[in-house]
Amino acid sequence: MKAKNGLLVAIFLSAVFLLTPATVFAADGTVDSGDTAWMLISSALVLLMIPGVAFFYGGLVRGKNVLSTLMMVLGVLAVISIQWVLFGYTLAFGPDIGGFIGGLSNLGLAGIGQAPNPEYAANIPALAFMIFQAMFAIITPTLFVSAFVERGKFSSFLVFVFLWSTFVYDPVAHWVWGVGGWLGNLGALDFAGGNVVHITSGMSALVIALYLGKRKGYGDTPMEPHNIPMAVLGAGLLWFGWFGFNAGSALSSGGLAANAFVATHISAATAALTWMLLAWKDRRPSALGLATGAVAGLVAITPAAGFVGPLAAIAIGAGAGVICYYALLFRIGRGVDESLDAWAVHGVGGTWGALATGIFASILVNPDGANGLLYGNLNQLLIQIISIVAVVVYTVVVTLILLKVVDATIGLRVAEEEEAVGLDISQHGERAYS
Repeated sequence: MKAKNGLLVAIFLSAVFLLTPATVFAADGTVDSGDTAWMLISSALVLLMIPGVAFFYGGLVRGKNVLSTLMMVLGVLAVISIQWVLFGYTLAFGPDIGGFIGGLSNLGLAGIGQAPNPEYAANIPALAFMIFQAMFAIITPTLFVSAFVERGKFSSFLVFVFLWSTFVYDPVAHWVWGVGGWLGNLGALDFAGGNVVHITSGMSALVIALYLGKRKGYGDTPMEPHNIPMAVLGAGLLWFGWFGFNAGSALSSGGLAANAFVATHISAATAALTWMLLAWKDRRPSALGLATGAVAGLVAITPAAGFVGPLAAIAIGAGAGVICYYALLFRIGRGVDESLDAWAVHGVGGTWGALATGIFASILVNPDGANGLLYGNLNQLLIQIISIVAVVVYTVVVTLILLKVVDATIGLRVAEEEEAVGLDISQHGERAYS
Protein backbone atom coordinates (compact mmCIF):
# COMPACT_ATOMS: atom_id res chain seq x y z
CA MET A 1 0.00 0.00 0.00
CA LYS A 2 2.81 2.39 0.88
CA ALA A 3 4.55 1.67 -2.43
CA LYS A 4 1.30 2.27 -4.29
CA ASN A 5 0.72 5.57 -2.52
CA GLY A 6 4.30 6.61 -3.24
CA LEU A 7 3.83 5.81 -6.91
CA LEU A 8 0.64 7.88 -7.04
CA VAL A 9 2.41 10.83 -5.40
CA ALA A 10 5.27 10.57 -7.89
CA ILE A 11 2.85 10.48 -10.83
CA PHE A 12 0.98 13.50 -9.45
CA LEU A 13 4.15 15.56 -8.97
CA SER A 14 5.38 14.63 -12.43
CA ALA A 15 2.07 15.72 -13.94
CA VAL A 16 2.21 19.05 -12.09
CA PHE A 17 5.75 19.61 -13.31
CA LEU A 18 4.93 18.78 -16.92
CA LEU A 19 1.64 20.63 -17.11
CA THR A 20 2.65 23.81 -15.30
CA PRO A 21 3.20 26.52 -17.91
CA ALA A 22 6.71 27.92 -17.81
CA THR A 23 7.46 31.62 -17.81
CA VAL A 24 9.97 32.11 -20.62
CA PHE A 25 11.91 35.37 -20.94
CA ALA A 26 12.99 36.41 -24.39
CA ALA A 27 16.63 37.21 -25.02
CA ASP A 28 16.66 40.94 -25.71
CA GLY A 29 20.37 41.70 -25.57
CA THR A 30 20.15 43.75 -22.35
CA VAL A 31 22.51 41.62 -20.26
CA ASP A 32 25.28 43.79 -18.79
CA SER A 33 28.52 41.83 -18.48
CA GLY A 34 29.85 43.99 -15.64
CA ASP A 35 26.71 43.66 -13.58
CA THR A 36 26.59 39.94 -14.29
CA ALA A 37 30.19 39.51 -13.16
CA TRP A 38 29.46 41.41 -9.94
CA MET A 39 26.40 39.27 -9.21
CA LEU A 40 28.31 36.03 -9.74
CA ILE A 41 31.11 37.29 -7.49
CA SER A 42 28.54 38.36 -4.89
CA SER A 43 26.96 34.92 -5.03
CA ALA A 44 30.35 33.35 -4.35
CA LEU A 45 30.94 35.79 -1.47
CA VAL A 46 27.64 34.81 0.15
CA LEU A 47 28.55 31.14 -0.34
CA LEU A 48 31.78 31.84 1.57
CA MET A 49 29.66 33.00 4.50
CA ILE A 50 28.39 29.45 4.96
CA PRO A 51 31.76 28.01 6.07
CA GLY A 52 32.01 31.26 8.02
CA VAL A 53 28.91 30.27 9.98
CA ALA A 54 30.29 26.74 10.34
CA PHE A 55 33.60 27.93 11.80
CA PHE A 56 31.94 30.58 13.97
CA TYR A 57 29.51 28.12 15.52
CA GLY A 58 31.97 25.22 15.45
CA GLY A 59 34.46 27.13 17.56
CA LEU A 60 31.83 27.95 20.18
CA VAL A 61 30.74 24.38 20.99
CA ARG A 62 32.61 21.74 22.98
CA GLY A 63 35.25 19.68 21.21
CA LYS A 64 33.09 16.55 21.16
CA ASN A 65 30.43 18.33 19.06
CA VAL A 66 32.41 20.42 16.59
CA LEU A 67 32.05 18.07 13.60
CA SER A 68 28.33 17.71 14.27
CA THR A 69 27.99 21.49 14.15
CA LEU A 70 29.95 21.73 10.90
CA MET A 71 27.85 18.93 9.43
CA MET A 72 24.59 20.70 10.24
CA VAL A 73 25.70 23.85 8.47
CA LEU A 74 27.06 22.00 5.42
CA GLY A 75 24.00 19.74 5.39
CA VAL A 76 21.83 22.82 4.90
CA LEU A 77 24.01 23.82 1.95
CA ALA A 78 23.32 20.50 0.24
CA VAL A 79 19.62 20.13 1.04
CA ILE A 80 18.44 23.68 0.31
CA SER A 81 20.46 23.93 -2.91
CA ILE A 82 18.27 21.14 -4.31
CA GLN A 83 15.05 22.39 -2.70
CA TRP A 84 15.59 25.83 -4.21
CA VAL A 85 16.04 24.47 -7.73
CA LEU A 86 13.06 22.11 -7.55
CA PHE A 87 10.46 24.47 -6.07
CA GLY A 88 11.89 26.91 -3.52
CA TYR A 89 12.70 29.57 -6.11
CA THR A 90 9.27 29.52 -7.70
CA LEU A 91 7.55 29.70 -4.29
CA ALA A 92 9.56 32.82 -3.49
CA PHE A 93 9.79 34.53 -6.90
CA GLY A 94 7.21 32.88 -9.11
CA PRO A 95 4.07 34.72 -10.29
CA ASP A 96 2.22 36.10 -7.29
CA ILE A 97 -0.72 34.29 -5.71
CA GLY A 98 -2.66 36.60 -3.41
CA GLY A 99 0.40 38.46 -2.17
CA PHE A 100 1.37 35.42 -0.07
CA ILE A 101 3.28 32.94 -2.22
CA GLY A 102 4.70 32.51 -5.69
CA GLY A 103 3.05 30.23 -8.24
CA LEU A 104 4.57 27.12 -9.81
CA SER A 105 5.40 28.54 -13.23
CA ASN A 106 9.12 28.23 -12.53
CA LEU A 107 8.97 24.76 -11.00
CA GLY A 108 12.30 23.07 -11.58
CA LEU A 109 13.59 26.44 -12.85
CA ALA A 110 11.37 26.20 -15.91
CA GLY A 111 11.87 29.36 -17.96
CA ILE A 112 14.85 30.52 -15.88
CA GLY A 113 17.79 30.73 -18.25
CA GLN A 114 20.42 33.04 -19.66
CA ALA A 115 18.03 35.83 -20.61
CA PRO A 116 17.06 38.41 -17.95
CA ASN A 117 13.86 38.29 -15.95
CA PRO A 118 12.74 41.93 -16.30
CA GLU A 119 10.49 41.70 -13.24
CA TYR A 120 13.49 41.35 -10.96
CA ALA A 121 16.69 42.35 -12.78
CA ALA A 122 16.64 43.38 -16.43
CA ASN A 123 20.43 43.65 -16.64
CA ILE A 124 21.58 40.15 -15.61
CA PRO A 125 20.64 36.60 -16.63
CA ALA A 126 17.70 35.13 -14.74
CA LEU A 127 20.02 32.30 -13.66
CA ALA A 128 22.38 34.82 -12.03
CA PHE A 129 19.51 36.31 -10.02
CA MET A 130 18.33 32.82 -9.10
CA ILE A 131 21.70 31.62 -7.79
CA PHE A 132 22.26 34.84 -5.84
CA GLN A 133 18.92 34.39 -4.11
CA ALA A 134 19.71 30.70 -3.58
CA MET A 135 22.62 31.69 -1.34
CA PHE A 136 20.24 33.68 0.86
CA ALA A 137 17.87 30.73 1.09
CA ILE A 138 20.78 28.48 2.07
CA ILE A 139 22.43 30.66 4.69
CA THR A 140 19.23 31.57 6.54
CA PRO A 141 18.54 28.18 8.18
CA THR A 142 22.23 27.72 8.99
CA LEU A 143 21.80 30.52 11.50
CA PHE A 144 19.42 28.58 13.76
CA VAL A 145 21.87 25.68 13.93
CA SER A 146 22.77 27.51 17.16
CA ALA A 147 19.63 26.10 18.80
CA PHE A 148 20.21 22.49 17.67
CA VAL A 149 23.87 22.13 18.55
CA GLU A 150 24.99 19.47 21.03
CA ARG A 151 21.52 17.93 21.41
CA GLY A 152 19.65 17.69 18.09
CA LYS A 153 19.44 14.60 15.84
CA PHE A 154 21.11 15.22 12.51
CA SER A 155 18.43 13.43 10.49
CA SER A 156 15.62 15.33 12.21
CA PHE A 157 17.46 18.60 11.73
CA LEU A 158 17.68 18.08 7.96
CA VAL A 159 13.97 17.21 7.72
CA PHE A 160 13.07 20.27 9.79
CA VAL A 161 15.27 22.55 7.65
CA PHE A 162 13.61 21.29 4.46
CA LEU A 163 10.13 21.95 5.88
CA TRP A 164 11.10 25.28 7.46
CA SER A 165 12.55 26.63 4.24
CA THR A 166 9.40 25.61 2.35
CA PHE A 167 6.86 26.95 4.81
CA VAL A 168 8.70 29.88 6.44
CA TYR A 169 11.55 31.22 4.31
CA ASP A 170 9.98 30.91 0.87
CA PRO A 171 6.67 32.62 1.75
CA VAL A 172 8.35 35.44 3.71
CA ALA A 173 10.82 36.03 0.87
CA HIS A 174 7.85 36.39 -1.47
CA TRP A 175 6.05 38.77 0.93
CA VAL A 176 9.02 41.12 0.98
CA TRP A 177 10.89 40.68 -2.33
CA GLY A 178 8.50 38.90 -4.67
CA VAL A 179 6.59 40.96 -7.25
CA GLY A 180 3.11 41.30 -5.73
CA GLY A 181 4.19 40.29 -2.21
CA TRP A 182 1.97 41.98 0.36
CA LEU A 183 4.74 43.50 2.50
CA GLY A 184 6.52 44.81 -0.58
CA ASN A 185 3.25 46.33 -1.78
CA LEU A 186 2.76 47.87 1.65
CA GLY A 187 6.08 49.67 1.21
CA ALA A 188 8.26 47.71 3.66
CA LEU A 189 11.98 48.33 3.07
CA ASP A 190 14.33 45.37 3.41
CA PHE A 191 17.37 45.81 1.21
CA ALA A 192 19.15 42.51 1.89
CA GLY A 193 17.21 40.49 4.43
CA GLY A 194 16.54 42.00 7.86
CA ASN A 195 13.08 40.48 7.89
CA VAL A 196 13.61 37.67 5.42
CA VAL A 197 16.90 36.31 6.75
CA HIS A 198 17.65 37.54 10.25
CA ILE A 199 14.30 37.92 11.96
CA THR A 200 13.04 34.58 10.64
CA SER A 201 16.19 32.67 11.64
CA GLY A 202 16.74 34.47 14.95
CA MET A 203 13.18 34.09 16.18
CA SER A 204 13.12 30.48 15.05
CA ALA A 205 16.30 29.86 17.04
CA LEU A 206 14.58 31.06 20.21
CA VAL A 207 11.53 28.87 19.60
CA ILE A 208 13.70 25.83 18.86
CA ALA A 209 15.85 26.34 21.96
CA LEU A 210 12.80 26.63 24.21
CA TYR A 211 11.15 23.60 22.61
CA LEU A 212 14.21 21.32 22.74
CA GLY A 213 15.13 22.38 26.26
CA LYS A 214 18.56 22.79 27.78
CA ARG A 215 21.56 20.63 27.11
CA LYS A 216 22.24 18.10 29.87
CA GLY A 217 24.26 19.82 32.56
CA TYR A 218 23.61 23.33 31.29
CA GLY A 219 24.31 25.77 34.12
CA ASP A 220 26.15 23.14 36.16
CA THR A 221 28.78 21.70 33.81
CA PRO A 222 31.39 23.93 32.14
CA MET A 223 30.50 24.39 28.46
CA GLU A 224 33.19 26.80 27.35
CA PRO A 225 33.93 27.33 23.63
CA HIS A 226 36.55 24.80 22.60
CA ASN A 227 38.30 26.97 19.97
CA ILE A 228 37.86 30.73 20.04
CA PRO A 229 40.38 31.33 17.20
CA MET A 230 38.13 29.17 14.99
CA ALA A 231 35.14 31.31 15.94
CA VAL A 232 37.05 34.52 15.18
CA LEU A 233 38.09 33.10 11.81
CA GLY A 234 34.42 32.36 11.11
CA ALA A 235 33.46 35.92 11.99
CA GLY A 236 36.14 37.21 9.63
CA LEU A 237 34.78 35.09 6.78
CA LEU A 238 31.30 36.39 7.54
CA TRP A 239 32.48 40.01 7.46
CA PHE A 240 34.22 39.43 4.13
CA GLY A 241 31.30 37.56 2.57
CA TRP A 242 28.77 40.09 3.82
CA PHE A 243 29.94 42.57 1.19
CA GLY A 244 28.43 40.26 -1.41
CA PHE A 245 25.36 39.77 0.77
CA ASN A 246 24.57 43.48 1.02
CA ALA A 247 26.32 45.16 -1.89
CA GLY A 248 25.20 42.37 -4.20
CA SER A 249 21.59 43.15 -3.33
CA ALA A 250 21.91 46.27 -5.47
CA LEU A 251 21.74 43.79 -8.40
CA SER A 252 24.28 45.89 -10.27
CA SER A 253 27.85 47.12 -9.85
CA GLY A 254 27.00 50.82 -9.66
CA GLY A 255 26.80 53.51 -7.03
CA LEU A 256 24.14 51.79 -4.91
CA ALA A 257 26.39 48.76 -4.51
CA ALA A 258 29.22 51.04 -3.42
CA ASN A 259 26.95 52.70 -0.86
CA ALA A 260 25.83 49.35 0.54
CA PHE A 261 29.46 48.16 0.68
CA VAL A 262 30.59 51.20 2.69
CA ALA A 263 27.57 51.20 5.01
CA THR A 264 28.10 47.49 5.72
CA HIS A 265 31.72 47.95 6.74
CA ILE A 266 31.10 51.04 8.86
CA SER A 267 28.22 49.45 10.78
CA ALA A 268 30.23 46.29 11.51
CA ALA A 269 33.24 48.25 12.75
CA THR A 270 31.09 50.51 14.94
CA ALA A 271 29.20 47.61 16.51
CA ALA A 272 32.43 45.72 17.18
CA LEU A 273 33.93 48.75 18.91
CA THR A 274 30.73 49.38 20.89
CA TRP A 275 30.51 45.76 22.07
CA MET A 276 34.17 45.77 23.07
CA LEU A 277 33.75 48.93 25.15
CA LEU A 278 30.64 47.57 26.88
CA ALA A 279 32.42 44.31 27.74
CA TRP A 280 35.47 46.27 28.89
CA LYS A 281 33.25 48.28 31.22
CA ASP A 282 31.70 45.15 32.72
CA ARG A 283 34.69 42.79 32.68
CA ARG A 284 37.46 42.68 30.11
CA PRO A 285 37.50 43.13 26.33
CA SER A 286 37.41 39.74 24.65
CA ALA A 287 38.18 38.52 21.14
CA LEU A 288 34.90 36.64 21.03
CA GLY A 289 32.98 39.73 22.12
CA LEU A 290 34.61 41.83 19.42
CA ALA A 291 33.75 39.21 16.78
CA THR A 292 30.17 38.87 18.00
CA GLY A 293 29.73 42.63 17.98
CA ALA A 294 30.93 42.81 14.39
CA VAL A 295 28.36 40.20 13.34
CA ALA A 296 25.64 42.15 15.16
CA GLY A 297 26.58 45.27 13.18
CA LEU A 298 26.50 43.31 9.94
CA VAL A 299 23.05 41.97 10.77
CA ALA A 300 21.61 45.37 11.71
CA ILE A 301 22.79 47.16 8.57
CA THR A 302 21.48 44.43 6.25
CA PRO A 303 17.94 45.82 5.73
CA ALA A 304 19.22 49.40 5.56
CA ALA A 305 22.44 49.12 3.53
CA GLY A 306 20.91 50.42 0.31
CA PHE A 307 18.83 53.14 1.94
CA VAL A 308 21.21 54.94 4.36
CA GLY A 309 24.56 56.70 4.19
CA PRO A 310 27.77 56.19 6.21
CA LEU A 311 26.82 58.41 9.17
CA ALA A 312 23.52 56.60 9.60
CA ALA A 313 25.48 53.33 9.41
CA ILE A 314 27.50 54.48 12.43
CA ALA A 315 24.27 55.09 14.38
CA ILE A 316 22.84 51.73 13.33
CA GLY A 317 26.05 49.91 14.24
CA ALA A 318 26.28 51.59 17.64
CA GLY A 319 22.65 50.73 18.33
CA ALA A 320 23.28 47.11 17.36
CA GLY A 321 26.27 46.88 19.66
CA VAL A 322 24.28 48.11 22.66
CA ILE A 323 20.96 46.36 21.97
CA CYS A 324 22.40 42.97 21.03
CA TYR A 325 24.88 43.02 23.93
CA TYR A 326 22.14 43.49 26.48
CA ALA A 327 19.86 41.02 24.67
CA LEU A 328 22.62 38.43 25.16
CA LEU A 329 22.86 39.25 28.88
CA PHE A 330 19.06 39.01 29.12
CA ARG A 331 19.12 35.56 27.51
CA ILE A 332 21.81 34.40 29.93
CA GLY A 333 19.89 35.81 32.89
CA ARG A 334 16.75 33.93 31.85
CA GLY A 335 18.66 30.65 31.59
CA VAL A 336 17.69 30.03 27.96
CA ASP A 337 20.11 27.58 26.34
CA GLU A 338 20.50 29.22 22.92
CA SER A 339 24.12 29.72 23.66
CA LEU A 340 25.42 30.63 20.21
CA ASP A 341 23.06 33.60 20.34
CA ALA A 342 21.28 33.61 17.01
CA TRP A 343 18.30 35.18 18.79
CA ALA A 344 20.29 37.99 20.43
CA VAL A 345 22.40 38.76 17.35
CA HIS A 346 20.17 37.89 14.40
CA GLY A 347 16.65 38.09 15.82
CA VAL A 348 17.12 41.20 17.94
CA GLY A 349 19.75 42.72 15.63
CA GLY A 350 17.55 42.17 12.59
CA THR A 351 14.60 43.75 14.38
CA TRP A 352 16.66 46.81 15.27
CA GLY A 353 17.93 47.04 11.70
CA ALA A 354 14.40 46.93 10.27
CA LEU A 355 13.29 49.65 12.68
CA ALA A 356 16.40 51.72 11.98
CA THR A 357 15.66 51.54 8.28
CA GLY A 358 12.33 53.21 9.00
CA ILE A 359 14.19 55.92 10.91
CA PHE A 360 17.26 56.66 8.77
CA ALA A 361 16.23 55.77 5.18
CA SER A 362 16.63 58.57 2.66
CA ILE A 363 15.61 58.91 -0.98
CA LEU A 364 18.83 60.88 -1.47
CA VAL A 365 20.61 57.55 -1.10
CA ASN A 366 18.09 55.47 -3.02
CA PRO A 367 15.28 57.18 -4.97
CA ASP A 368 13.49 53.83 -5.23
CA GLY A 369 13.22 53.65 -1.46
CA ALA A 370 11.52 56.10 0.89
CA ASN A 371 12.34 58.69 3.52
CA GLY A 372 12.30 57.54 7.11
CA LEU A 373 11.27 59.20 10.36
CA LEU A 374 14.40 61.34 10.46
CA TYR A 375 13.27 62.94 7.21
CA GLY A 376 9.69 63.54 8.34
CA ASN A 377 8.06 60.27 7.25
CA LEU A 378 6.55 58.60 10.31
CA ASN A 379 4.52 56.35 8.03
CA GLN A 380 7.62 54.46 6.93
CA LEU A 381 8.49 53.58 10.51
CA LEU A 382 4.95 52.33 11.07
CA ILE A 383 5.20 50.18 7.94
CA GLN A 384 8.46 48.72 9.23
CA ILE A 385 6.82 47.88 12.55
CA ILE A 386 3.93 46.14 10.78
CA SER A 387 6.38 44.09 8.71
CA ILE A 388 8.36 43.06 11.81
CA VAL A 389 5.27 41.99 13.75
CA ALA A 390 3.87 40.05 10.79
CA VAL A 391 7.13 38.17 10.18
CA VAL A 392 7.73 37.43 13.87
CA VAL A 393 4.22 36.09 14.48
CA TYR A 394 4.18 33.97 11.32
CA THR A 395 7.68 32.61 11.96
CA VAL A 396 7.04 31.69 15.59
CA VAL A 397 3.72 29.95 14.89
CA VAL A 398 4.86 27.96 11.85
CA THR A 399 8.21 27.04 13.43
CA LEU A 400 6.44 25.65 16.50
CA ILE A 401 4.03 23.62 14.35
CA LEU A 402 6.88 22.15 12.32
CA LEU A 403 8.84 21.27 15.48
CA LYS A 404 5.83 19.40 16.86
CA VAL A 405 5.31 17.51 13.58
CA VAL A 406 8.95 16.41 13.30
CA ASP A 407 9.18 15.57 17.01
CA ALA A 408 6.00 13.48 16.89
CA THR A 409 7.18 11.50 13.86
CA ILE A 410 10.93 10.95 14.13
CA GLY A 411 11.97 12.81 17.29
CA LEU A 412 14.25 15.82 17.62
CA ARG A 413 16.71 15.11 20.46
CA VAL A 414 19.37 12.48 20.71
CA ALA A 415 19.33 10.04 23.64
CA GLU A 416 21.01 11.11 26.88
CA GLU A 417 23.91 8.69 26.45
CA GLU A 418 24.49 9.96 22.89
CA GLU A 419 24.53 13.54 24.16
CA ALA A 420 27.00 12.59 26.89
CA VAL A 421 29.37 10.89 24.44
CA GLY A 422 29.07 13.79 22.02
CA LEU A 423 27.34 14.11 18.68
CA ASP A 424 30.54 13.74 16.66
CA ILE A 425 30.81 10.09 17.70
CA SER A 426 27.15 9.24 18.25
CA GLN A 427 25.79 10.87 15.07
CA HIS A 428 28.73 10.70 12.66
CA GLY A 429 31.27 8.18 14.01
CA GLU A 430 34.11 10.71 13.78
CA ARG A 431 36.37 12.69 16.07
CA ALA A 432 37.52 16.23 15.31
CA TYR A 433 40.69 15.79 17.32
CA SER A 434 42.60 12.59 18.04
